[in-house]
Amino acid sequence: MDINLVEIWGHMGLPVRAVVVFLTLQAIACVAVIVDRLLLLGLSRARTRKFVEQAGSQGTGMNAERLLKLAEETKGSHLASFVAKGLRSYVDLKKKGHGGERAAELTRRALERKTEPLSRDLNRFMNVLASTGSTAPFVGLLGTVLGIMHAFKLIAGGAGGGIATIGPAIAEALIVTGYGLTVAIPVVLTFNWISSKLAGYEGDILNAAGDLLDRLEIGGDMFDHGKEPSRGERSRVLSASPTA
Repeated sequence: MDINLVEIWGHMGLPVRAVVVFLTLQAIACVAVIVDRLLLLGLSRARTRKFVEQAGSQGTGMNAERLLKLAEETKGSHLASFVAKGLRSYVDLKKKGHGGERAAELTRRALERKTEPLSRDLNRFMNVLASTGSTAPFVGLLGTVLGIMHAFKLIAGGAGGGIATIGPAIAEALIVTGYGLTVAIPVVLTFNWISSKLAGYEGDILNAAGDLLDRLEIGGDMFDHGKEPSRGERSRVLSASPTA
């Protein structure tokens, strides 16, 4: 049996049409969020890779202030932004006379307070996907209930109770449930996939920042006097960065 969606839309009651429009708006919003988050991850990874390459090539210039300047100049990289916040705190504390270990410890605490804003920024609008995935089937079911009520209204109006009369109306109502499931299923799968990507990316950022803090705490002289770090030391600071 051919399904003519235009004809079905024309026979739908106004409440059922409202449900279909609402599901369509949810689907459009989810597509926008998915594109936004994927672009965010792609651009941030690319700019982070550039930041890591530039920081790794600093050589003797790899001191806290120069690394801070590089991090602040790198826009669009969550790692660079996170590192900049930490190094800004470290440099300011050193200028106030705090020792290396003390400054590193206070910097660690400052970055711990920045973890929640980082998570909020990465997961922005993800609640749209979560809400749509959990509610779309029920919204579709609501449309089905309203459609069946419309079918019974046709019977009460004297149209008769034959299957030829109420069959199309019930079919139109059931299509709305199918539409709700069609919206919900890919949204739930995409939400889980993107959430895992964002969680892994956030973990990589925190690991890289934590490794940098370890180097500040146990090897602060490297940053204070412009001492050139070995290739192994540079890789330890930057190897955890989310460039994959």
